[in-house]
Amino acid sequence: MFKSILLPTDGSELSEKATAIAVEFARVHGARIVGITVIQPFPFAPMTDGAIVPDAEVFDTQANVAATRNVERIAAAAAAAGIPFEGIVANSHNPYQEIVAAAEKHNCDIILMASHGRKGLNKLFLGSETQKVLAHTQLPVLVLR
Repeated sequence: MFKSILLPTDGSELSEKATAIAVEFARVHGARIVGITVIQPFPFAPMTDGAIVPDAEVFDTQANVAATRNVERIAAAAAAAGIPFEGIVANSHNPYQEIVAAAEKHNCDIILMASHGRKGLNKLFLGSETQKVLAHTQLPVLVLR
């Protein structure tokens, strides 16, 4: 039934657990996994001329290294189980848009993703990429906690 699974990861412990579940899910269904990590651009814009600005180039380099490592973890888990794998590192201010677009572009038929389960003000201010994915895709989404 499910032949292509999109697995977003942020490298968190929850994402690691989701990877293990996704690999087993793919094995049972004979599916492939498309792993994606979305890097959000440098978040700081100085408001005055005298502001101290962290080095955006260092930020970008470290974010790319971390994102590549996140995708490589999924690749290693998939390879160990003999699951076909494709990895994506994307850049966007809105990760949910990249996740939904990747699912469409790579003909995925399900999105399997972890949720941090934020509540209250944290959910209001930080938002939920999982909620946004649910609201913007027509695909089934399996949310893991």
